[in-house]
Amino acid sequence: MWHLFCTTFQLDSLTQNKGAQSKCLRRSSNRKGTAGRSKIEEEIFYPAFKQSIRTKSDAHLYNEALEEHHVVDLVMPKIKDADADSEEFAAKAKVLKDLIEHHAEEEETQMFPKARKAMGTAMFRELGEELRQRKQELSTGMSGRNMERMTGNRRRVA
Repeated sequence: MWHLFCTTFQLDSLTQNKGAQSKCLRRSSNRKGTAGRSKIEEEIFYPAFKQSIRTKSDAHLYNEALEEHHVVDLVMPKIKDADADSEEFAAKAKVLKDLIEHHAEEEETQMFPKARKAMGTAMFRELGEELRQRKQELSTGMSGRNMERMTGNRRRVA
């Protein structure tokens, strides 16, 4: 569904092409959409997933996902400021690439299916629509209240 920062193609470029590393990471750290994906997950999907937790394994997935977001938040500014030709940059980019790939795979193969099963398909689709609406709000710079006024839709509270 959603990935934190770069596409898989861009992530692969991080460890192979220093120019692509710099371009992808600098664009990723500055674009509304990339920070928005993480924000949307934290505001909407993760609270809904937390409510659907049934096992220790689900709780572990939830907490691990939050920590992965936190690690990305810590590492991105350091990468953004690093010299793209340095070994430090290459190492941080590789670790970030691996983390994001792991995170996206866990969401897609474990969290989303568990949430769909716990919530039911209809509610899961509704959650997807809520995520799309929030993404639209962030990409246009509109607040939830302004969007509600325009569309007449009120966001449900997870």
